[in-house]
Amino acid sequence: MNDFFYQERAHDDFNRARLKELLSQIKNFINPEDQDLLSFKEVLKIIKPKNEVYKGMQVVPVSKIIGSEGRYKDFNKAFFPKYDHLRYRWENVDKAHLKNVILPPIMLYEIGGVYFVRDGNHRVSVAKMQKVKSIDAEVISLSSEINLKPHMSKMELRNAVINYEKECFYNETKLENIIPKDELNFSTTGRFDVVLLHIEVHKYYINQTVNHEISFEEGAKSWKQNVFDPIVKIIKEEKILSRFPGRTEADLYLWVVFHWDELKKKYGEDYPLVNAAQDYTMRYGKNYIQQFLDLIKRLYGKIKKIIIAHLFQIDSFFN
Repeated sequence: MNDFFYQERAHDDFNRARLKELLSQIKNFINPEDQDLLSFKEVLKIIKPKNEVYKGMQVVPVSKIIGSEGRYKDFNKAFFPKYDHLRYRWENVDKAHLKNVILPPIMLYEIGGVYFVRDGNHRVSVAKMQKVKSIDAEVISLSSEINLKPHMSKMELRNAVINYEKECFYNETKLENIIPKDELNFSTTGRFDVVLLHIEVHKYYINQTVNHEISFEEGAKSWKQNVFDPIVKIIKEEKILSRFPGRTEADLYLWVVFHWDELKKKYGEDYPLVNAAQDYTMRYGKNYIQQFLDLIKRLYGKIKKIIIAHLFQIDSFFN
């Protein structure tokens, strides 16, 4: 077969890959982040691995390659190309595949049982499009206490890390009888360390006023009754959570207590807690009209993006 045949095949393959990416956009119209390819750098910020080990050459299942170090914006979650400017390189890789040309191994990071592309994003994209089961790769492995899963979204990854941090917090502190697990939920990582610091600081100040050293459990109980619960009560009474969609009462506790501390530095130690909560809400919260307008703005952006992508796709089919 001549090169023209392979060029036409590769051209059609790229068009089909772009069409699949467009259909994925439509399918995930309400939650577009569900089709985003994971960024390796963002994953590192969330998981914070302690060390890495060079594993050398391996045969890696293509289905376990779920993200990229540098090209995560160019491909969707299934590694289908998102932009037409990727066509030239993608088609050249696809032609090599069609001709059974052996290409150099790709380079991957492994963490939590899944892989992220260091080099070779187009080869992974073609492999997924052509339903290739495995691929040769040079692998560097990073430590992780959390097992990741293929098809995991950024939100699912974040929730997995938060749940892991929560289990570690309760396993180390043994505070479940003092602070029920269902009262301490966060929407972002790294918050349980902050709670632990709050308890330790609260315990320290109590110890300055008594003749004996109180236990960590006593300090936690006092913190819960005299700091956390009163702030959460105000959050509920003032219906503050409704102004912060997607957040939790524990999230608001941390933000309000920090804001309260800043206001006390400015206006004095007697500044009322309820005033601090109301001030924070007015400054940073959004009412229902603002939330509705934000939703309309996001929907408009999504519709515009899909229409533009669709027009490019139609154009590519006729060229």
